[in-house]
Amino acid sequence: MIPLYDDNPTTKAPVVTILFLVTNVAIFLFQVLSPAQLEYYIYSLGAIPWELTHLRDMRPLAPIPLPLTLFTAMFMHAGFMHLAGNMLYLWIFGNNVEDAFGHFGFTIFYLTCGLAAAFGHVLFNLNSRIPMVGASGAIAGVLGAYMVLYPRARVHTLIPFPFFFQILPIPAFLVLGLWFVFQLLSAGVGSGGGIAFMAHVAGFVAGVAIVLVFPVRRRALRLPR
Repeated sequence: MIPLYDDNPTTKAPVVTILFLVTNVAIFLFQVLSPAQLEYYIYSLGAIPWELTHLRDMRPLAPIPLPLTLFTAMFMHAGFMHLAGNMLYLWIFGNNVEDAFGHFGFTIFYLTCGLAAAFGHVLFNLNSRIPMVGASGAIAGVLGAYMVLYPRARVHTLIPFPFFFQILPIPAFLVLGLWFVFQLLSAGVGSGGGIAFMAHVAGFVAGVAIVLVFPVRRRALRLPR
């Protein structure tokens, strides 16, 4: 299932969502257009579990202090499809979550979910020397928050059938709940292909927990559907 758009209006412009989206795209363009190889940036600015757990830097002439890779990794992507998928989800669901939190609150929320995702990945991959990059951990937090805040919002979703495609309006709790179950099962069986499923799980759980703990949930439920 591929979400395309939702029927959930907002009350204010999603300034921070757009800023995060533009920043991710701009950084990716810099990566691919730079004279240095894409791999250099991924290993220099990505979050590598072994480095973070051993507090030792594998990178010669590291451009930033090791702890900062937890933040820079959120804005790095390994390829165009990696970037495009993340930005699609951010664009569809980020505006409503920003509407509920406010601009500043959403900024803190997004970065906090990104950190939670990174810690979740590191915790289950203590000795991995493979860099973790991508906005998907932070965006997973956005998905978790959206599911709690707007469970019945209709998400128009592309459903691939054997010989044709169909776009159907599906409640957010079903679309995002199934997405989370897939991430959880994938993390459990260890399927990957380089995908940090545990980061997605941790980010999603963090997003749900933050919304349930803080009063943003009551404010969002009063917004128009």
